[in-house]
Amino acid sequence: MRHIMVLNAKGGCGKSTLATNIASYFATQDAAVALADYDPQRSGLDWLARRPENRPAIAGVAGFKDGLRKAPRNADILVIDAPARSHGAELADLVKHAETIVVPVLPSTIDMQATTTFLDELKGVGKIAKKQAKVAVVANRVRENTLIYDDLDEYLTKARVPYVAALREAQNYVRAYTRGLGIFELPEYLAWPDWEEWEPLTAWLRSKRSQP
Repeated sequence: MRHIMVLNAKGGCGKSTLATNIASYFATQDAAVALADYDPQRSGLDWLARRPENRPAIAGVAGFKDGLRKAPRNADILVIDAPARSHGAELADLVKHAETIVVPVLPSTIDMQATTTFLDELKGVGKIAKKQAKVAVVANRVRENTLIYDDLDEYLTKARVPYVAALREAQNYVRAYTRGLGIFELPEYLAWPDWEEWEPLTAWLRSKRSQP
């Protein structure tokens, strides 16, 4: 079973949106997928509760309650929506469960400063330092042709971590979430720009570069 974690200590950066969409992507690729939700607000599990029965099944795991003990053993992919404010021993313990880590970053000065501190701490975690897990960053909820996006793009380019995608702020994510769907399950006429933006991220996730 492959473990993909969406992680950033900064709250509100879109971890649950990325986690649910990564889970739905692999489910649409005929993988057996589980989603572990470590957020007590249950954003991921609430999304699964809305998921239509005619869509590829995704198993839900209440990570905030049971950790990964109840994760289905037959899953090909386990996507972990990690909690915010994870530091120190808690962060090191979380990283033990991941081979691939995706860090979303918002276009704001506060988020960039917080992510600088977080990435420095993450790089010092034993499993990362030993290259037993791979990390990439994603610019999230961006608006192109804005100064703050230009700042974020420059910041992530220099972050010494693979910068694999920039995802726009779009109502399609709201449309998908409220229906229990992923961005890849919306009609092409609505979501094709988002599919194009996701391609570098899904290509990285499929590649050997994203795995130790």
